[in-house]
Amino acid sequence: MKIIAGLFISLLFFQDLYAQSSMTNRSTFYSTIGTTGANLREFNNLLADKGLSPMRKGYTNYTLGYMARFNDFILGMELIQSSGPRSDFDDYTIGYRTTRAMLNVGFAFTEEGRFQLIHYMAVGAGYLNFQMLRPDEPATFSQFMDNPRQGYILRDGNVQQSSLNMTGFLTEFGFQMAYDLPIPGRSEALELIAKFGYSFSPFEDSWKLNGISFSSIQSGAFLRVGAGISIPDHNYFYKDADIGVHLFGSMNFTSPKALNERLAEKGYNTFSGRPNNWGLKIMGYSKDWLYGMDLYNLGMSGQASEQLEHTLNSVRLYANLGKKFFEFKNLEMGVLGGLGYGNLRYTLYNPNKPDFPALFEEPDFDGRLTGRGLMVKPEVYIGYGLPLALGKFFKVFTAVHAGYEQPLGAYRLGDLGMASYMSNPYVQVSLGIRP
Repeated sequence: MKIIAGLFISLLFFQDLYAQSSMTNRSTFYSTIGTTGANLREFNNLLADKGLSPMRKGYTNYTLGYMARFNDFILGMELIQSSGPRSDFDDYTIGYRTTRAMLNVGFAFTEEGRFQLIHYMAVGAGYLNFQMLRPDEPATFSQFMDNPRQGYILRDGNVQQSSLNMTGFLTEFGFQMAYDLPIPGRSEALELIAKFGYSFSPFEDSWKLNGISFSSIQSGAFLRVGAGISIPDHNYFYKDADIGVHLFGSMNFTSPKALNERLAEKGYNTFSGRPNNWGLKIMGYSKDWLYGMDLYNLGMSGQASEQLEHTLNSVRLYANLGKKFFEFKNLEMGVLGGLGYGNLRYTLYNPNKPDFPALFEEPDFDGRLTGRGLMVKPEVYIGYGLPLALGKFFKVFTAVHAGYEQPLGAYRLGDLGMASYMSNPYVQVSLGIRP
């Protein structure tokens, strides 16, 4: 929520600054992959004390981002998923992953054109998962419930429960270089991107779990490269295309009935209600064509027993293509189809674990089952854009989306099919900007 508030405060401030000037703008959505240098110093010291080899340095980043340029001012958002190298210890595999949601503000050193050089700073919040688990999951759901303790899972800013649980204060500064390649027959451009800089967590103990600091896996020098779709002003005689970014909440009309039945059979508490769902929607349009991506996170959580808690989480990423079939002034309607990837993770964990090194010596407290596959969805929406400044600096765009998700696969947790849970109608309410 801090990211959302920061985004709109920044926009309201800069609309007054530029409303009376000659405006140029461009909007871009992109994806990058890269690497960040990091050293798990405190955990490696623990391994060294036991005569074990340290974990390898560095981790890999995957980014989905959006950037809007207004004259020389840059405003953007990024979701960054990172995963570290895995290390084997006896019958366990040690690994970690993080998620960051960042708000970027910057300044372009170059005039609007094919080549861009940008300096930016970013602030945001994140999630950390560090685990030491047996690599092979139980073959059946009953086997898992009979012996769920496969190792330990440590989480901070637990998005397995809800995306709104992201925590901490993360910062980043760097430079971005980009170059436009024309797309034959299209006014959009293919933008090649390279980014380098440094990300860090300024508060030393903000990522401390069970007696050890893991702040280094939210920090480090990075290099990222990628590509995206960009819409510069100078490619249009009449601007009838743009890309917007939207944050949304959703009601997904589903419940894990099959899972709840098996939990009740084993004497555990069941999940109640519907999953909460918060996400990011990037939607571009060119004349009447629509395209973009959705990334969102469904979460459920609760008390499984007196000692254990559990979560049921699903992350979904869609590529969308559609058509806008009605437009009148600031009102529009359209239809989209999406093809994407979804995962499903059930976690049973003990929140009262000892500190290191005792946890490392006796790690069996938590367990998980996972499934994954492809998803499809049809969707319709109705949206309204409200201009907020003279010269159409940008629009605040709000919309209601309705659709139906259908899994292409069984999505099994062990031998327990969860396709009925993944299949659901939904209604989303989104709020965003469109330059």
